[in-house]
Amino acid sequence: MSILKKILPILIVIILGNFCSFSYAENFSTDNLNISGEGAILIDEETGQILYEKNAHKQLYPASTTKIMTGILAIELGDLNEKVTITDEIIEGLDGTHIALEPGEELTLNDLVHALLIGSANDAAVAIAIHISGSVEKFVDLMNQKAEKIGASNTHFENPNGLPDDNHVTTAYDLALISKYAMKNRTFKDIVKNYYYIIPATNKKDESRYLQSSNRLLYSQKKIDLNGETIPIKYDGVYGIKSGYTTVAQQCLAASAKKGNTKLISIVLKSEGRNIYIDTHKLLNYGFNNFEKNSLTFKNEFMGNVRIKNGINKFITSVTEDDFYVYIPKGSSSRIKSDISLPSSLEAPISKGQTLGKIEYFLDGNSLGHVNIVSAEDVEAMPFYEQIIKNYLIGKWQLSLIILFVFWRMILHIKKIKRRKRKSII
Repeated sequence: MSILKKILPILIVIILGNFCSFSYAENFSTDNLNISGEGAILIDEETGQILYEKNAHKQLYPASTTKIMTGILAIELGDLNEKVTITDEIIEGLDGTHIALEPGEELTLNDLVHALLIGSANDAAVAIAIHISGSVEKFVDLMNQKAEKIGASNTHFENPNGLPDDNHVTTAYDLALISKYAMKNRTFKDIVKNYYYIIPATNKKDESRYLQSSNRLLYSQKKIDLNGETIPIKYDGVYGIKSGYTTVAQQCLAASAKKGNTKLISIVLKSEGRNIYIDTHKLLNYGFNNFEKNSLTFKNEFMGNVRIKNGINKFITSVTEDDFYVYIPKGSSSRIKSDISLPSSLEAPISKGQTLGKIEYFLDGNSLGHVNIVSAEDVEAMPFYEQIIKNYLIGKWQLSLIILFVFWRMILHIKKIKRRKRKSII
């Protein structure tokens, strides 16, 4: 039983992965949300902690929310001041929203990224892909590689704009990971918070192009019915990120919002009509109204001294590696328990920052996550000869006495033999 108690926390961590995969939907009533979208999720933007999920790992079509990935790759891999020349290949056979690019037209990559993320232009997506990678196919490879690196393992892209393809799929969970990653980029974040943009005249266009975002959460005063109350679509605190629509994907929306020090990302896939905004309002309200940020530990918080074997110091100071906070249902902080795993002794040498153990937090038996406990200092090992003296002469004093006693008896025995020999000679 004692062995089971020791390995149980480890098994829990392996099963849950980390606190980001723990959903409150199973332990905190969400029945009254009635999300109409087929897939949905709500996460903390900074940590990825899941606050709500519905069919979060079901593969669905992402439509133009695909352009979140296209946009972040363009920003990371390109120079926004570069000029991009439009070719026939870029505009051939494109459907859906566009900004009427013309062969031979020159625009900056910055204008194209704004057209992509604000105007949702499919031709801009193809222009970006070819400019960055030389071909759409090579750029799509980059998209899929990036998705895998981010952890979006159930996502597969076939194009940079989200036009229908049976193999072009994502999940609410994966799209949340991609959105969370993209929103860490300051340039991306500054673009998607805007709901309009003006592309100046070009060598092929005498007039400016005026773009308006289809993410109506940013600006629209049109009304929706939320739980019997008529309110504007606009949601105070929303600052991004991207909507999408095709006939097969239906309405899709990734949204980010902030109130106080709480920042959330909501994803809704395959909703219908204005229900996409109703669903998003419900999710954001649910997160802001029912959860509170709880700081569980701070970086360099003292966790105890650990005995060091064969080190120049007898003890080493252990501290937490990072700040750690979670969102929990309001009023539940008193039910949080912690479990510290720290060895009673360690062998020198020890490096500063070396992981020594961890502290894990639980709410009602569910793991909220853990923080590593690390060494606050370096501890060098004793020279080998000092270890011998310490461990076998000083530290092992009983053995030392026995050795001295045996040595003393041997000397007495030798002297006795010598005396007998002298007597025999006489």
